Amino acid sequence: MGKEKLIILSAPSGAGKSSVIQHLLQQELPLKFSISATSRAPRGNERHGVDYYFLTPEEFRSHIEKGDFLEYEEVYKDKFYGTLKSEVERITNAGQNIVFDIDVVGGCNIKKMYGDRALSIFIQPPSIDELRLRLEKRGTDAPEVIESRLEKAIYELRFAPEFDVIIINNELTKAQNEVLETVRNFIIS
Repeated sequence: MGKEKLIILSAPSGAGKSSVIQHLLQQELPLKFSISATSRAPRGNERHGVDYYFLTPEEFRSHIEKGDFLEYEEVYKDKFYGTLKSEVERITNAGQNIVFDIDVVGGCNIKKMYGDRALSIFIQPPSIDELRLRLEKRGTDAPEVIESRLEKAIYELRFAPEFDVIIINNELTKAQNEVLETVRNFIIS
């Protein structure tokens, strides 16, 4: 790995992280998206090898045993997320900067590993009530799943101070522009 930089974006589920990352990747920046592995089922139009590497819980555990992950976490029972070392190698071998869409614990771990070569950004919802509304509007999860996500969000918000930058997503376009400016300044520094 040469001088490539790592951009870490983390947020509670429903805070707008994916929308912010999509906006970032549409800009003229030297960034490649790190495709995470997960053991959850695809949602909507998500595709294997594009949005995630979709693995069964057994396949995920096998990769853990082989030491194939840079980081991973069992976010919910049998719902693993992680970053394959091979994915980071694929991007850095091409001389590209990496953007990670990653849970808060994984984000903190990658930041610790790479220090100043990594910029960690926490996308924060304006409130838990607003987060609930966003998750309900998505229409992808059952009420009990939404409650589980909200409990997890309350836990994850405690990690925000460990990130280099906290951006509150009150209004999506404003948050997207704040992240873009922050990332652009980091890449050119």
